[in-house]
Amino acid sequence: MEATSPLSAEFERLTVYGPTRATVSGTPLDAEEARQLHAFWRACNYLALGMIYLRDNPLLREPLKPEHIKNRLLGHWGSSPGLSFVYTHLNRAIRKHDLNMIFMAGPGHGAPGVLGPLYLEGSYTEIYPDKDLSEEGLLNFFKQFSFPGGIGSHCTPETPGSIHEGGELGYVLSHACGAAFDNPDLIVAAVVGDGEAETGPLATSWHINKFLNPIRDGAVLPILNLNGYKINNPTLLARISHDELENLLEGYGYTPYFVEGSEPESMHQAMAATVDRCVEDIHTAQTEARASGIARRPRWPMIVLRSPKGWTAPRQIDGRNVEGFWRAHQVPVADVTKNPEHLKLLESWMRSYKPEELFDAEGRPVAEIREMAPAGFHRMGLNPHANGGHLKKALRIPNFRNYGIEVAKPGQIEAPNTQPLGVFLRDVMKENMRNFRVFGPDENTSNKLDAVYAAAKKFWIAEYFPEDQDGGELATDGRVMEMLSEHTLEGMLEGYLLTGRHGFLSTYEAFVHVIDSMFNQHAKWLSICNQLSWRQDVASLNLLITSTVWRQDHNGFTHQDPGFLDVVVNKSTDVTRIYLPPDVNSLLSVADHCLRSQNYINVIVSDKQLHLQFMDMDAAIAHCTEGLGIWEWASNDEGQEPDVVMACAGDIPTLEALAATALLREEFPELKIRFINVVDLFKLQPESEHPHGLSDKDFDSLFTKDKPIIFNFHGYPWLIHRLAYRRTNHANMHVRGYKEKGNINTPLELAINNQIDRFSLAIDVIDRIAEIAVSGAHAKARFRKQQIACRQYAYEHGIDMPEVAGWRWPG
Repeated sequence: MEATSPLSAEFERLTVYGPTRATVSGTPLDAEEARQLHAFWRACNYLALGMIYLRDNPLLREPLKPEHIKNRLLGHWGSSPGLSFVYTHLNRAIRKHDLNMIFMAGPGHGAPGVLGPLYLEGSYTEIYPDKDLSEEGLLNFFKQFSFPGGIGSHCTPETPGSIHEGGELGYVLSHACGAAFDNPDLIVAAVVGDGEAETGPLATSWHINKFLNPIRDGAVLPILNLNGYKINNPTLLARISHDELENLLEGYGYTPYFVEGSEPESMHQAMAATVDRCVEDIHTAQTEARASGIARRPRWPMIVLRSPKGWTAPRQIDGRNVEGFWRAHQVPVADVTKNPEHLKLLESWMRSYKPEELFDAEGRPVAEIREMAPAGFHRMGLNPHANGGHLKKALRIPNFRNYGIEVAKPGQIEAPNTQPLGVFLRDVMKENMRNFRVFGPDENTSNKLDAVYAAAKKFWIAEYFPEDQDGGELATDGRVMEMLSEHTLEGMLEGYLLTGRHGFLSTYEAFVHVIDSMFNQHAKWLSICNQLSWRQDVASLNLLITSTVWRQDHNGFTHQDPGFLDVVVNKSTDVTRIYLPPDVNSLLSVADHCLRSQNYINVIVSDKQLHLQFMDMDAAIAHCTEGLGIWEWASNDEGQEPDVVMACAGDIPTLEALAATALLREEFPELKIRFINVVDLFKLQPESEHPHGLSDKDFDSLFTKDKPIIFNFHGYPWLIHRLAYRRTNHANMHVRGYKEKGNINTPLELAINNQIDRFSLAIDVIDRIAEIAVSGAHAKARFRKQQIACRQYAYEHGIDMPEVAGWRWPG
């Protein structure tokens, strides 16, 4: 049965048609300013249509013909008029109040509504001189849009002033919040699409208002654009009652101001008055907090702009609804080259904006339009915060060598790998109290990074209870950002980095998958930025993955998933790095390197529990610099070819590989074993595939051309095969890793279940070497019996055998 709804009084409050409705009253625009604002917006809408449709005749100086139309009509009209309407009014506010402001477009595929004002304000031409303010430049501007070799329909990295693409929905507020951190004079205007508002990441990110300190941070001005429709459906927030929506937003802690309607003249007045009120509210809250020195959470203002989908399009085409309906979402008139009536309709539509009044004889926007834009770096397209490398300052980093531990002999002492890293990050924070933050979803203490609280507490500006003083580590000036939403934290960090600052995020391995797609989007952003000479270098996104698969004694199967590494390997080799340091000193060396790097996503995998320590600081630095190498102290093949190569990557896999090597050397003293540890995973790829890749000669020298390789890996085994499949000796590479076998296990039992344990590895070596395949039968039997005994002990006592848990390298 079709959904029906009778017209009601509530309908009158939800429709965009009829008299303009606004929370803030007033008519701040005089007739001339209102006329100029509307002319600027008309020009934006004309440009948006030109981008979608035209490949010639950009100013309609002659009748529109089929040959003037692009062969493929791509792009999205529906969100564009609302975005340019907002941009137009923010420009006015910047000029009136001398604001420092950047703009983020959350609605997907809304680029025409942003590119148009960027062109009119001259920002676009300054970066792309061939798109100058002339008829030829305008034609180039139109032709590049959604065209091979041109630009996409989002606010991609090629878009001046953009640090948020909007291709994947849900991140605009978290990105905006990160941009506002430590930028006390910046206002980040963030347009939220009402389709976007239905996503999980956006729903959690309404809470960013609890993370902004009015003393030291800038402000985020959310603008929820209720245009009513997604691609083919109504949007939820546009169809709940006005009171319910207002209560929802107030419940999130905002002061919502509504601007609702479709009639341009009154909508301009209402929007101008509302933006002025929001700027006043922001400045009042910040002034009061900064004067008193007391950081309290304001009820920050936000705007709800209810306007038609595809505003200013024809209301109907061929008797079907367009403006104010989902048919306006993409290309409202799609067959203009084949349907003469539709071509006439498009021409009439475009001429309704009166381009002859908007552009002069040379094709330049007329002076009164150019004057509506701010000047210089006040233009949102050229604000330095939106090209953060201009503002980035290098971190002051203490000498990481001072945070390491003494390792007199390999494999003799245990230490929690991440705890010294926490002390190191504490002092990085102390030295960089305005441009470095630590992020984590309620897990920094769990991840043994809690030393950072000695430099800066967790930011908290909500209510306090007396018991929070008992280890809560909360403060209104805290710089450690914790919220149980990986989406929001990742977005905050990305916004912080893209505006020129530095940060570090840690999370549990099994749940880093929550941000798989956010990682994908940021990697794609960096890849494109690397191709743009005008985009300045930004600090790398540093991600520590801990609480790893192999130490989930109590969490069990749900917390066992090392598959994020597979996701990382899918992305461009220009921007991705994966490190698996096996001990404290190598983790510190890797972390120091990552904090100093630019334009990468550095993924570091290191467990937080006690682990054997293998390298002193000098050895760790050398090993990490190489990325992989032979551990001579664990090998006995020097001067000759090995019988087998024992390789490993990751802390527990390294331990088990070493224990297997010790078992084999005790049983078969004549066996020649080469032990290789891998820290930099991309070393396994050829140098033609990744900048860190080993040459084939070096790989063959290390891993041999024909000897068995037993590779014990932290993640899923096929990832190693994927990286090394082109290598000469790949056919002899036998990888052990996680196979989805586990539950509430002791560490060794979990290793046994997945065949990465010492006994399985030793048996595998025996089976692969013809000389001991038969004579080694007795040793294999002993190893299997030890496996059984270890399982039985775990089931009886709930822990691993003391001789297993306390194993040390016998050398």
